[in-house]
Amino acid sequence: MTTMAALMGTLPIAIGFGAGADSRRGLGLAVVGGLLFSQVVTLYITPVYYVYLDKLQAKFRRRPGGRKPEARPEDRLNEVALAGRDH
Repeated sequence: MTTMAALMGTLPIAIGFGAGADSRRGLGLAVVGGLLFSQVVTLYITPVYYVYLDKLQAKFRRRPGGRKPEARPEDRLNEVALAGRDH
């Protein structure tokens, strides 16, 4: 929402209304372009990058001689909960 508010606020500068608009148009375009680029990187590129890294990490963990996954505390809690049901 912050990015969209800043984008809408600088859009009139980028479009160039009013007196002296030609001198401010470059600044407005730079701000709008930077906001759009940062939003695309944040919302699309970064999550895709992390998904690929997660798949690569899983691939290395599966191969022979790879590091074994570490036990997580929630796994131990599940074991305890399942063991308690048997009694």
